[in-house]
Amino acid sequence: MTQPPSSALLSAALVAAERGWRVFPLRPGTKRPALHGEASCPRTGVCEGGHRRWEQRATTDPDRIRATWARGAFNVGIATGPSGLVVVDLDMPKPTDSTATPSGVATFKALCERTGQAVPETCRVRTASGGWHLYFTAPAGVRLTNTAGSLAPLVDTRAWGGYVVATGSVIPAGAYAVADDTPCVDLPEWLLNLLQTPTPAPAKALALPAVSGNRAALAALESECDNIRKAPEKQGNITLNRCAFKVGRFVAWGDIPRHVVEEAFQGAGEARGLTAAECRSTIRSALDSSIRKARPRDAA
Repeated sequence: MTQPPSSALLSAALVAAERGWRVFPLRPGTKRPALHGEASCPRTGVCEGGHRRWEQRATTDPDRIRATWARGAFNVGIATGPSGLVVVDLDMPKPTDSTATPSGVATFKALCERTGQAVPETCRVRTASGGWHLYFTAPAGVRLTNTAGSLAPLVDTRAWGGYVVATGSVIPAGAYAVADDTPCVDLPEWLLNLLQTPTPAPAKALALPAVSGNRAALAALESECDNIRKAPEKQGNITLNRCAFKVGRFVAWGDIPRHVVEEAFQGAGEARGLTAAECRSTIRSALDSSIRKARPRDAA
Protein backbone atom coordinates (compact mmCIF):
# COMPACT_ATOMS: atom_id res chain seq x y z
CA MET A 1 0.00 0.00 0.00
CA THR A 2 1.23 3.48 -0.92
CA GLN A 3 2.68 5.45 1.99
CA PRO A 4 0.77 8.70 2.65
CA PRO A 5 2.65 12.00 2.30
CA SER A 6 4.41 13.54 5.26
CA SER A 7 1.76 16.27 5.48
CA ALA A 8 -1.01 13.71 6.04
CA LEU A 9 1.00 11.92 8.72
CA LEU A 10 1.86 15.23 10.38
CA SER A 11 -1.86 16.01 10.49
CA ALA A 12 -2.55 12.59 12.08
CA ALA A 13 0.15 13.23 14.72
CA LEU A 14 -1.24 16.68 15.53
CA VAL A 15 -4.82 15.40 15.81
CA ALA A 16 -3.71 12.74 18.28
CA ALA A 17 -1.69 15.30 20.27
CA GLU A 18 -4.72 17.60 20.43
CA ARG A 19 -6.52 14.79 22.26
CA GLY A 20 -3.72 14.75 24.83
CA TRP A 21 -2.09 11.62 23.41
CA ARG A 22 1.69 11.65 23.34
CA VAL A 23 3.10 10.72 19.93
CA PHE A 24 6.46 9.73 18.51
CA PRO A 25 7.66 8.77 15.01
CA LEU A 26 7.66 5.24 13.62
CA ARG A 27 9.78 4.24 10.65
CA PRO A 28 7.99 4.92 7.36
CA GLY A 29 5.75 2.00 6.40
CA THR A 30 6.42 0.07 9.63
CA LYS A 31 5.40 -0.23 13.29
CA ARG A 32 8.96 0.20 14.63
CA PRO A 33 10.14 3.35 16.47
CA ALA A 34 12.22 5.73 14.36
CA LEU A 35 14.14 7.25 17.29
CA HIS A 36 17.83 6.73 18.00
CA GLY A 37 19.00 4.07 20.46
CA GLU A 38 21.13 4.54 23.54
CA ALA A 39 24.36 3.59 21.74
CA SER A 40 23.93 6.42 19.23
CA CYS A 41 22.36 8.96 21.57
CA PRO A 42 23.88 12.45 21.03
CA ARG A 43 23.02 13.51 24.61
CA THR A 44 21.54 16.74 23.27
CA GLY A 45 18.04 18.22 23.09
CA VAL A 46 15.53 16.09 25.04
CA CYS A 47 18.38 13.65 25.79
CA GLU A 48 20.68 16.30 27.24
CA GLY A 49 20.35 14.84 30.73
CA GLY A 50 20.79 11.26 29.53
CA HIS A 51 19.29 8.94 26.94
CA ARG A 52 15.51 8.93 26.81
CA ARG A 53 13.52 6.09 25.26
CA TRP A 54 10.52 6.46 22.96
CA GLU A 55 8.07 6.38 25.88
CA GLN A 56 9.86 9.30 27.54
CA ARG A 57 10.28 11.25 24.30
CA ALA A 58 6.68 10.98 23.14
CA THR A 59 5.15 14.44 23.10
CA THR A 60 2.09 16.60 22.57
CA ASP A 61 4.21 19.67 21.75
CA PRO A 62 3.07 20.81 18.26
CA ASP A 63 6.39 22.51 17.49
CA ARG A 64 8.38 19.34 18.22
CA ILE A 65 5.87 17.31 16.23
CA ARG A 66 6.13 19.61 13.19
CA ALA A 67 9.92 19.56 13.37
CA THR A 68 9.98 15.76 13.47
CA TRP A 69 7.55 15.15 10.61
CA ALA A 70 9.27 17.82 8.50
CA ARG A 71 12.15 15.33 8.27
CA GLY A 72 10.16 12.50 6.73
CA ALA A 73 6.90 10.58 6.23
CA PHE A 74 6.96 8.84 9.58
CA ASN A 75 4.10 6.69 10.75
CA VAL A 76 2.63 7.78 14.10
CA GLY A 77 3.02 5.94 17.39
CA ILE A 78 1.01 6.73 20.52
CA ALA A 79 2.70 5.98 23.86
CA THR A 80 -0.28 4.61 25.76
CA GLY A 81 0.99 4.92 29.35
CA PRO A 82 2.02 8.60 29.28
CA SER A 83 -1.14 9.37 27.29
CA GLY A 84 -3.36 8.04 30.07
CA LEU A 85 -4.68 5.28 27.83
CA VAL A 86 -5.35 1.58 27.99
CA VAL A 87 -5.86 0.14 24.51
CA VAL A 88 -7.37 -3.30 24.03
CA ASP A 89 -5.91 -4.87 20.89
CA LEU A 90 -8.20 -7.42 19.24
CA ASP A 91 -5.95 -9.16 16.76
CA MET A 92 -6.60 -11.40 13.77
CA PRO A 93 -5.26 -14.96 13.41
CA LYS A 94 -1.94 -15.26 11.62
CA PRO A 95 -1.88 -16.74 8.10
CA THR A 96 -0.18 -19.83 9.54
CA ASP A 97 -2.99 -20.42 12.07
CA SER A 98 -5.78 -22.90 11.49
CA THR A 99 -8.74 -21.54 9.53
CA ALA A 100 -10.83 -22.49 12.57
CA THR A 101 -8.93 -20.08 14.85
CA PRO A 102 -11.34 -17.37 16.10
CA SER A 103 -10.32 -13.72 15.89
CA GLY A 104 -9.65 -11.52 18.89
CA VAL A 105 -12.92 -9.74 18.15
CA ALA A 106 -14.78 -13.07 18.52
CA THR A 107 -12.97 -14.14 21.69
CA PHE A 108 -13.45 -10.69 23.27
CA LYS A 109 -17.18 -10.80 22.51
CA ALA A 110 -17.29 -14.26 24.12
CA LEU A 111 -15.48 -12.85 27.17
CA CYS A 112 -18.04 -10.03 27.45
CA GLU A 113 -20.88 -12.55 27.15
CA ARG A 114 -19.32 -14.86 29.73
CA THR A 115 -18.96 -12.03 32.24
CA GLY A 116 -22.43 -10.63 31.56
CA GLN A 117 -21.12 -7.40 30.02
CA ALA A 118 -21.90 -5.56 26.80
CA VAL A 119 -19.08 -4.92 24.36
CA PRO A 120 -17.90 -1.43 25.44
CA GLU A 121 -18.73 1.50 23.18
CA THR A 122 -15.65 3.68 22.93
CA CYS A 123 -13.22 5.10 20.40
CA ARG A 124 -12.39 2.24 18.02
CA VAL A 125 -9.70 1.98 15.36
CA ARG A 126 -9.59 -0.60 12.60
CA THR A 127 -6.06 -1.99 12.36
CA ALA A 128 -4.15 -2.85 9.22
CA SER A 129 -4.81 -6.57 9.77
CA GLY A 130 -8.56 -6.08 10.14
CA GLY A 131 -8.67 -6.21 13.93
CA TRP A 132 -9.72 -3.50 16.38
CA HIS A 133 -8.05 -1.17 18.85
CA LEU A 134 -10.45 -0.16 21.63
CA TYR A 135 -9.28 3.05 23.36
CA PHE A 136 -10.05 3.61 27.06
CA THR A 137 -9.04 6.27 29.56
CA ALA A 138 -6.77 4.66 32.15
CA PRO A 139 -7.97 4.66 35.77
CA ALA A 140 -6.41 7.26 38.05
CA GLY A 141 -3.82 6.01 40.51
CA VAL A 142 -3.39 2.62 38.79
CA ARG A 143 -0.33 1.82 36.69
CA LEU A 144 -1.32 -0.94 34.31
CA THR A 145 1.22 -2.56 32.01
CA ASN A 146 0.91 -4.58 28.82
CA THR A 147 -0.74 -7.99 28.62
CA ALA A 148 -0.69 -10.62 25.89
CA GLY A 149 -3.55 -13.08 25.68
CA SER A 150 -4.34 -13.11 29.40
CA LEU A 151 -7.89 -11.78 28.88
CA ALA A 152 -8.63 -14.10 25.95
CA PRO A 153 -6.81 -15.56 22.92
CA LEU A 154 -5.65 -12.84 20.49
CA VAL A 155 -6.68 -10.13 22.98
CA ASP A 156 -3.77 -7.98 24.17
CA THR A 157 -3.64 -4.69 26.06
CA ARG A 158 -1.27 -1.74 25.80
CA ALA A 159 -0.65 0.61 28.71
CA TRP A 160 2.64 1.61 30.41
CA GLY A 161 5.55 0.22 28.44
CA GLY A 162 3.47 -0.08 25.29
CA TYR A 163 2.31 1.85 22.25
CA VAL A 164 -0.15 1.58 19.40
CA VAL A 165 -0.01 2.73 15.79
CA ALA A 166 -2.21 5.78 15.27
CA THR A 167 -4.86 6.29 12.62
CA GLY A 168 -3.51 7.62 9.34
CA SER A 169 -0.46 5.36 9.52
CA VAL A 170 0.06 2.77 6.77
CA ILE A 171 2.04 -0.47 6.69
CA PRO A 172 2.23 -3.04 3.84
CA ALA A 173 -0.77 -4.93 5.28
CA GLY A 174 -2.99 -1.83 5.12
CA ALA A 175 -3.99 1.36 6.89
CA TYR A 176 -5.06 2.22 10.43
CA ALA A 177 -8.40 4.03 10.26
CA VAL A 178 -11.07 5.32 12.63
CA ALA A 179 -13.96 2.85 12.81
CA ASP A 180 -15.92 4.62 15.56
CA ASP A 181 -15.10 8.14 16.68
CA THR A 182 -17.10 7.75 19.90
CA PRO A 183 -15.36 9.63 22.74
CA CYS A 184 -12.82 7.60 24.68
CA VAL A 185 -14.56 6.25 27.82
CA ASP A 186 -13.11 5.14 31.15
CA LEU A 187 -11.77 1.61 31.31
CA PRO A 188 -14.74 -0.47 32.56
CA GLU A 189 -14.36 -1.67 36.13
CA TRP A 190 -14.88 -5.30 35.14
CA LEU A 191 -11.99 -5.08 32.68
CA LEU A 192 -9.81 -3.36 35.27
CA ASN A 193 -10.56 -6.15 37.73
CA LEU A 194 -9.58 -8.79 35.19
CA LEU A 195 -6.35 -6.96 34.35
CA GLN A 196 -5.44 -6.67 38.03
CA THR A 197 -6.21 -10.32 38.78
CA PRO A 198 -3.18 -12.64 38.55
CA THR A 199 -3.19 -14.69 35.37
CA PRO A 200 -4.51 -18.17 36.16
CA ALA A 201 -2.34 -21.19 35.51
CA PRO A 202 -2.85 -22.77 32.08
CA ALA A 203 -5.75 -25.20 32.04
CA LYS A 204 -4.69 -28.79 32.45
CA ALA A 205 -5.86 -31.59 30.22
CA LEU A 206 -9.28 -32.90 31.16
CA ALA A 207 -8.85 -35.59 33.82
CA LEU A 208 -11.11 -38.56 34.48
CA PRO A 209 -13.41 -37.69 37.40
CA ALA A 210 -12.65 -39.77 40.46
CA VAL A 211 -16.36 -40.47 41.00
CA SER A 212 -16.91 -41.89 37.56
CA GLY A 213 -15.51 -44.69 35.76
CA ASN A 214 -15.65 -45.21 32.08
CA ARG A 215 -12.51 -44.29 30.20
CA ALA A 216 -14.31 -44.76 26.88
CA ALA A 217 -16.65 -41.92 27.87
CA LEU A 218 -13.72 -39.64 28.70
CA ALA A 219 -11.93 -40.51 25.46
CA ALA A 220 -15.09 -39.72 23.50
CA LEU A 221 -15.50 -36.40 25.31
CA GLU A 222 -11.90 -35.36 24.68
CA SER A 223 -12.15 -36.34 21.00
CA GLU A 224 -15.40 -34.43 20.43
CA CYS A 225 -14.08 -31.33 22.22
CA ASP A 226 -11.12 -31.39 19.86
CA ASN A 227 -13.50 -31.65 16.89
CA ILE A 228 -15.31 -28.52 18.10
CA ARG A 229 -12.10 -26.51 18.41
CA LYS A 230 -11.20 -27.52 14.83
CA ALA A 231 -14.65 -26.90 13.38
CA PRO A 232 -14.69 -25.18 9.95
CA GLU A 233 -15.56 -21.50 9.68
CA LYS A 234 -19.28 -20.79 10.35
CA GLN A 235 -19.88 -24.39 11.47
CA GLY A 236 -18.98 -24.03 15.14
CA ASN A 237 -22.53 -24.23 16.48
CA ILE A 238 -23.67 -27.17 14.35
CA THR A 239 -20.46 -29.03 15.23
CA LEU A 240 -21.01 -28.35 18.94
CA ASN A 241 -24.57 -29.68 18.67
CA ARG A 242 -23.48 -32.84 16.86
CA CYS A 243 -20.59 -33.57 19.22
CA ALA A 244 -22.65 -33.00 22.37
CA PHE A 245 -25.36 -35.30 21.04
CA LYS A 246 -22.80 -38.08 20.42
CA VAL A 247 -21.48 -37.90 23.99
CA GLY A 248 -24.94 -37.67 25.56
CA ARG A 249 -25.39 -41.46 25.55
CA PHE A 250 -22.51 -41.82 28.01
CA VAL A 251 -24.33 -39.45 30.36
CA ALA A 252 -27.52 -41.49 29.93
CA TRP A 253 -25.60 -44.68 30.82
CA GLY A 254 -24.10 -43.08 33.92
CA ASP A 255 -20.53 -43.32 32.66
CA ILE A 256 -19.73 -39.63 33.12
CA PRO A 257 -21.50 -36.82 35.06
CA ARG A 258 -23.50 -34.37 32.97
CA HIS A 259 -21.85 -31.32 34.56
CA VAL A 260 -18.41 -32.58 33.49
CA VAL A 261 -19.61 -32.91 29.91
CA GLU A 262 -21.28 -29.49 29.95
CA GLU A 263 -18.19 -27.73 31.33
CA ALA A 264 -15.89 -29.40 28.79
CA PHE A 265 -18.10 -28.52 25.82
CA GLN A 266 -18.64 -24.98 27.13
CA GLY A 267 -14.89 -24.38 27.15
CA ALA A 268 -14.41 -25.91 23.70
CA GLY A 269 -17.27 -23.89 22.23
CA GLU A 270 -16.05 -20.59 23.61
CA ALA A 271 -12.50 -21.38 22.44
CA ARG A 272 -13.99 -21.79 18.96
CA GLY A 273 -15.45 -18.28 19.21
CA LEU A 274 -19.07 -19.05 20.11
CA THR A 275 -20.73 -16.89 22.75
CA ALA A 276 -21.26 -18.28 26.24
CA ALA A 277 -25.06 -18.12 25.88
CA GLU A 278 -24.97 -19.83 22.50
CA CYS A 279 -22.85 -22.66 23.92
CA ARG A 280 -25.08 -23.18 26.95
CA SER A 281 -28.25 -23.34 24.85
CA THR A 282 -26.81 -25.70 22.24
CA ILE A 283 -25.21 -28.05 24.78
CA ARG A 284 -28.34 -28.27 26.90
CA SER A 285 -30.56 -28.97 23.89
CA ALA A 286 -28.21 -31.57 22.40
CA LEU A 287 -27.70 -33.45 25.67
CA ASP A 288 -31.43 -33.43 26.50
CA SER A 289 -32.21 -34.90 23.09
CA SER A 290 -29.40 -37.48 23.24
CA ILE A 291 -30.30 -38.67 26.74
CA ARG A 292 -33.96 -38.93 25.80
CA LYS A 293 -33.21 -40.99 22.70
CA ALA A 294 -30.34 -43.12 24.09
CA ARG A 295 -30.83 -46.85 23.68
CA PRO A 296 -29.78 -49.27 26.41
CA ARG A 297 -26.06 -50.01 26.41
CA ASP A 298 -26.48 -53.61 25.28
CA ALA A 299 -28.57 -52.47 22.31
CA ALA A 300 -26.26 -49.65 21.25
